[in-house]
Amino acid sequence: MNLFSLKGKVAIVTGGNRGLGGAMAYGLAQAGANLAIVQRTTEETEVASRIRDLGRRCETFSFNLADTEKIPLLVQDVKEKFGRVDILVNNAGVQKRSASVDFLEEDWEYVMQVNSKSVFYLCQAVGKEMLINGKGKIINMASLLSFQGGVTVPAYAASKGAVAQFTKSLANEWASEGVNVNAIAPGYMSTEMNKDLIEDNTRNEQILQRIPAGRWGTPEDMVGAVIFLASTSSDYVNGEIITVDGGWMGR
Repeated sequence: MNLFSLKGKVAIVTGGNRGLGGAMAYGLAQAGANLAIVQRTTEETEVASRIRDLGRRCETFSFNLADTEKIPLLVQDVKEKFGRVDILVNNAGVQKRSASVDFLEEDWEYVMQVNSKSVFYLCQAVGKEMLINGKGKIINMASLLSFQGGVTVPAYAASKGAVAQFTKSLANEWASEGVNVNAIAPGYMSTEMNKDLIEDNTRNEQILQRIPAGRWGTPEDMVGAVIFLASTSSDYVNGEIITVDGGWMGR
């Protein structure tokens, strides 16, 4: 259906070389988009190769998202190579686990820098171009911990709470200008970030008991939501946090 077509669109996906980001980047390409994948390493990725095999253009950009002052240069680099940016998916994130009484300041600063501050300034840099063009789709990655506190992850919870709130703030300002800003909150996904939880038999069983779908999510479970929010089918959706969680939040 044309409602979900992304033919000829240009999408930036941070952390698009693996995990949730890799699945979403490939899904956007399947829907017709060309991809700018932002990753920490300079190595070529399997995801980029698979996207090119679809006949889509895919360029990788090595960038440390903790360097927030350089984000405008990153966006300018993408724009010079592709001509414009139609879609931004702020997927990349980091995690640090520790009891709150022992949580290190350097870990707090790092998590907040990558998960929250860099996301806002990417929205700002890309949003400026979208506002000039009068259209665009920004999709941030929130979390179940945008709603809940979690355990031993105070910085992550704080960063994802911030993402949910400034997603709404940006939507309030930009919706009337044709720029849609929304977020996806993944549930418990079977990814490298959750390896410790999956391998903890007790915690794993507790988590599965609460998920109505009865299983951990997979990266591919994210594809439908990101295509919806990136396409014209969501033109009247603004400031929403869509949970993709197997029913966790409704339990």
